[in-house]
Amino acid sequence: MRDTLHQARPLNLAPGNAICYSGYRQGQSPDTQVYPSVAEIREDLHLLQRHWRALRLYDCSTHAERVLQVIREDGLPFQVMLGAYLGPEMNNFGCPWGGTYSEEQLEASRRANAAELQRAVELADAYRDIVFAVAVGNEATVDWTDHFVPVHTMIDYVRWVRQRVTQPVTFCENYVPWQTKLRELAAEVDFISIHTYPVWEYKHIHEALDYTRENFESVARLYPQRPVVITEAGWATNSNGRGILPERTSQELQAVYYQDLMGWGRESGVPIFVFEAFDEPWKGSPDPLEPEKHWGLFTVDRQPKQVMRSLFGDGA
Repeated sequence: MRDTLHQARPLNLAPGNAICYSGYRQGQSPDTQVYPSVAEIREDLHLLQRHWRALRLYDCSTHAERVLQVIREDGLPFQVMLGAYLGPEMNNFGCPWGGTYSEEQLEASRRANAAELQRAVELADAYRDIVFAVAVGNEATVDWTDHFVPVHTMIDYVRWVRQRVTQPVTFCENYVPWQTKLRELAAEVDFISIHTYPVWEYKHIHEALDYTRENFESVARLYPQRPVVITEAGWATNSNGRGILPERTSQELQAVYYQDLMGWGRESGVPIFVFEAFDEPWKGSPDPLEPEKHWGLFTVDRQPKQVMRSLFGDGA
């Protein structure tokens, strides 16, 4: 491993609130490539800039291009973590909802991944004044993922991107793989990005903050030479029982977790990207109570949930 890969680039993330942003509304989806319009993204960003200073994006599609365009055109005060979405490159028979593909599908996904990484490099260069970091992939190595990428391939991708951008480079993943199989990858990234979801792991609201802190510290202890950022943490407001007990989801519980999380983040200095800005109805199963659809601090109609009403009133 070359010495340059051990010298981490500084993470120049200014203090301030951070949030995950994916602007897909009713009838829109990255899968169908029906993207939010420039006008819709402009509406979202002018709403979010009232309280947040950092955004996390998930891919380098038309959606991301429009977000960066609006930030520059309108002079909005955002720093952006640009994400490159990686599709499956290997079957994952441990995924409960799929994760198996033909060799032709996997090869097409590999080609799409190469194109996505190229777009990430180009956007990071074109928007160097806005993009503070580049995330190569999202939840692609955890045991249950439906878009599995082998760790050795992730290492190659991180190296490839890092050679071509000036910003710090990371990989966003659930906290568990960082404890074990991502040790070699940790040496390649400039900072470590973890996800922690107590409600997915059947934790009661009164256990939630302690569990989040334990998840963070379990990774931070392993990598004292690397900054650790929480790039996803949140609380669902609805569930059909698939993976999350319905009685443990509500707007009231989301508000409690959010306030506890933000308080700890301020006290500890740990950067936290809250998941997420808006509900996304395209996610998960067709069931309207599918928990994947209900993580927003705002509804899909851009109305503030309880957690945001003290800041935004009863309507955005």
